[in-house]
Amino acid sequence: MHYYLVSLLKSPLSPLTYCSDAILEAGFVVEIPLSKRIVQGVVLERVEKPSFACEEVLLTYKTFYTPKTVELARFIAEYYVCSLGEALALFTPFSQKTLHVNQKVNTHIALSAEQENAFSFIESHPNALLFGDTGSGKTEIYMKLFEATLNAGKQVVFLLPEIGLTPQMKNRLKHHFGTHVAIWHSKISAKKKEAILQEIHEGKICIVAGTRSALFLPLENIGLIVVDEEHDESYKSGNRPRYNAKDLALLFGQKLKAKVLLGSATPTLSSFHKLPTFRLKGTFFEASTHIMYDDGEHGLSHKVVQAIEKALKAKKQVIVFLPTRANFKYITCKACGAHIECPFCSVGMSLHQHMHALKCHYCNYTEAIPHVCPKCGHDEIVATRMGTAEVSLKLSEHFCEHVVQQFDRDEVKTEKKLSDILAQFNEHKIDIMVGTQMLSKGHDYHGVGLAVILGIDALLGMSDFRAREKTLALVQQIAGRVGRKGYGEVLIQSKNGDFFKHYLSDFEQFLNDELGFRKGLYPPFKKMLRVMSAHVKEEKAKESIEKVASLGKHFSQIEIVGYGKANIAKIANKYRYELLVRSDSSKALLEFAHTLKPLHVEIDMDPLSFS
Repeated sequence: MHYYLVSLLKSPLSPLTYCSDAILEAGFVVEIPLSKRIVQGVVLERVEKPSFACEEVLLTYKTFYTPKTVELARFIAEYYVCSLGEALALFTPFSQKTLHVNQKVNTHIALSAEQENAFSFIESHPNALLFGDTGSGKTEIYMKLFEATLNAGKQVVFLLPEIGLTPQMKNRLKHHFGTHVAIWHSKISAKKKEAILQEIHEGKICIVAGTRSALFLPLENIGLIVVDEEHDESYKSGNRPRYNAKDLALLFGQKLKAKVLLGSATPTLSSFHKLPTFRLKGTFFEASTHIMYDDGEHGLSHKVVQAIEKALKAKKQVIVFLPTRANFKYITCKACGAHIECPFCSVGMSLHQHMHALKCHYCNYTEAIPHVCPKCGHDEIVATRMGTAEVSLKLSEHFCEHVVQQFDRDEVKTEKKLSDILAQFNEHKIDIMVGTQMLSKGHDYHGVGLAVILGIDALLGMSDFRAREKTLALVQQIAGRVGRKGYGEVLIQSKNGDFFKHYLSDFEQFLNDELGFRKGLYPPFKKMLRVMSAHVKEEKAKESIEKVASLGKHFSQIEIVGYGKANIAKIANKYRYELLVRSDSSKALLEFAHTLKPLHVEIDMDPLSFS
C-alpha cells in the first residue's frame, strides 16, 4: 500500500491521508470516501504510513493540477484564509498536456502617436496601469498588445468586470482574432464550456475574455493578463475564498512570468499609487461635455424634466442613473416614521409595483404591500427614495411618444436580454434608458446627448472610507457615456456640487489629494482585514466577535479600528457583528486571521464592502 496526503476539493477541511495500491502522481484528481459521501480530492504528496487506519482512494481521474497551479492555490489559501481544497476548486484542472500552436495574426490597427507611446510604455514594464480617459482608445492598445502576445506564441487572459460587458467586446475580438477567441463566464452552458476547454487543449484558442473565473482556466502559456475597468468591485468575490481577481492577476503575472496591464478611466487609488502609470488623455473623437447641477430635492425635478425635453427635441438619447432599483427604496409611515423592514434582515423593503409586492434585495423575501403601518397601524404610508421602475414609469407617462427602457438587474436577467437592449439603444429604438450602476459599465453608447444622475448624495454619504473615490468614479464613468461623438450634457442632482465641480474634470488631481487624506490611516498605506460573525442567536454572534477582539489585544503589530453590530445588522435571519483591523504588515494581519480559524468567523482580507 502507498499513502498520500489528499486535499478535498471545495471542503473547508485540511488535507487528509488516504491509501492506494497504485502509485499516484501529485496533482491528479481522485475520488475518495469522506464519512458517508464520495468526494473529489487532489493528491498533494506521498507520505509515510500513518499510525491510524486509512480509507482507500476509489478512482483516479485523468484530470490534474500542475505544480504551478498548486503553488498559486497555496498562496490563495494562505492570503485569503481558506482551505487549500477551497482554493484549488477555483481552478479548472488540466485534462491533457496543451498543444502549443503558433498563431500569427495581423489586426491592421493603426495607433495614434500618443497610443504608440502608451504601447511602448506598457511593453517596457512587467506590470503597468493604463489610466486613459473614457473614449481615449484604450481598447485599440489592448488589441495591439494581444496581437504582439499571440505572435510571440503566448496566450492572453482578458478580464472584464461582468458578463454585461462581453457582447460588445466579443464583437471587437472576433473581428480582429476570429476563432482564436473564447468568451468565458458563469452563464455559459456546461456543453459550451467543455467545447472551449477542448479547444484550449488543442491550442486553437489563444485569447480568453471573461469575468474573474477566466483567470483560473487551464492555460499553460500565458504571456499577458489585461484587467479592464480595474476599479470595478465585481473583481472581488463575495464568498469564500474572498479573493480579488485584480490582485491575483498581478500575483499570477509574477509567478507565471506574464505581463499584467490594468486599465481604467477612473483607477483605484491603490493601483495608481503602486503601479507604473501611463496617462492617456483626451477622447478619440471630437467631443465636448457641459456639466450642470441641480441642488433641488431628489427625483424628477422641473430642471431634470426640462433638460430631458431639450435633449429629446434635439433628437438625442438620454440616460438616467439612480442608485436604487425597484419603484421605491423605502416605505415609511407618516405617523411614526418607521420604515417597513424585512422580517429577516435589518433593511428597508423595496417596492416592486409590477409584482404588487415589497421585496428584500438581500434575502429575496417578498410580501404583499401593506395598507397600514405594521408598527402603529396608521394608514398613511408613503414611498420614499425613488427607484428605477418608478422613474421609468413617470418618464413614460410624461414623454408618452418616446420609448423608455428600464436597465437594471430586475429587467436584465440574461446575456441575450442585455445584448438586445444595447442593440436597440444603439439603433435609436430606445430614447431614454433608466438604470442603476449597469449604465456606467463601459458600454459604448453612440447617440447619448444627456446623462442625468439622480440620488448620488446617498452614495457619497455612506460610511466607507472609499465613498468619495467610488462616487466620483461612478459619476465620471456615467458622464463618460455622453457625447462620445460631439456635444453632450450631464445633469448632476446633488447638494455637494462643489465637490464634483472641483474634481470631475481632473480625476488625477482627486487621486493625488485623496492620497494625503489616507496616509497613516487606510489603504494603500495600511492593510485592512474585516472579521464577520453571523448567528441566528444575537448573543452568540456578539460573543464571537468579542472573543476575536480580546484575541487581537495579544498581537502588537495590529490595531483594532472598532467592532460591533454590522451596518446591516441582520441578513436572512442571522445577526451580524463585525470587527475591522488595520496594520502596516500583511504578515501580521494574516498571523492574526489564521488564529481565528477555530472560531468559525468569516475573514475578508483587503475588504471592499462594508455593508
